[in-house]
Amino acid sequence: MTAEKFFTSKWGILIAAGGATFLWGSAFPVLKLSYELLDIHPHEIGEQILFAGYRFFLAALLVLLFLYITKRKLDFQKGQLQTIASIGFFQTFLQYILFYIGLSLSTGIQGSIIAGTTSFFQIILAHYMYKDDLINWRKVFGLLIGFIGVIFVNITQGALTLNIGIGEILLLLAMISAAFGNILAKNGTTKMDVANLTSYQMLVGAVGLLLIGIVSVGFFPFTFTIQSFMMLLYLALLSAVGFILWNNIMKYNKVGKVSVFLFLIPVFGVFLSSLLLQEPIHLFVLAGLVFVATGIIIVNRK
Repeated sequence: MTAEKFFTSKWGILIAAGGATFLWGSAFPVLKLSYELLDIHPHEIGEQILFAGYRFFLAALLVLLFLYITKRKLDFQKGQLQTIASIGFFQTFLQYILFYIGLSLSTGIQGSIIAGTTSFFQIILAHYMYKDDLINWRKVFGLLIGFIGVIFVNITQGALTLNIGIGEILLLLAMISAAFGNILAKNGTTKMDVANLTSYQMLVGAVGLLLIGIVSVGFFPFTFTIQSFMMLLYLALLSAVGFILWNNIMKYNKVGKVSVFLFLIPVFGVFLSSLLLQEPIHLFVLAGLVFVATGIIIVNRK
């Protein structure tokens, strides 16, 4: 079976999108555990950005190592530098800079709910960038149902407010950056192999994050143990595999068809937080999963 046939089939999309969102959802509890082990506090933005730089730099190296071991061609040409740099800037560097700063100025629940707006921004951008991927009422209704599910998932995490300040604005800009980066990656995969593109864009984004972090707190302010290093390795691995899966999904499918799957990230995040951090699961979470699944079915129904 070819990659295109797999990533455009019903089960292929479900497996790949489910796998990518499961991995990204697992980042929430693992990051929380990593911060505890490395003594990184919520207000320590420099340390968080530096740690993110470590994570994506290692993720890029893991993909390059995989390409080398499997004897796949390391595809890079000078003419592709601008494409790689723009994707790395929006999909990795700018998104995480805005996200970390915004989250430090907002609440966890508002951050989680705002993170769900990436799907909306992707579909809006696709409407204006692709003539065969226009917005319709089915997509809008499916997205609204899915977004209600995201709100249900987070409703037990704290007080649900509608305050809009600088933190919330930065988080929204982070989601716009993520959505635009995903669109750029979709376009970039028409010129480059997905694994190569993913590794190079993460490398570019990681260098930017490392520079910001090093200027803020130095090159190596952490004391790593075997446990904390294994968590960093896992975070790097999930980033590498997650981005490769998602960029393949974006390459072979219309943006409006697959964007709704991103609503699964907070659902998996809450379930895995319950498993790893012993946080309770409420009926609202199960209701949220039903709404998200319903939104996915509505958007993908022919």
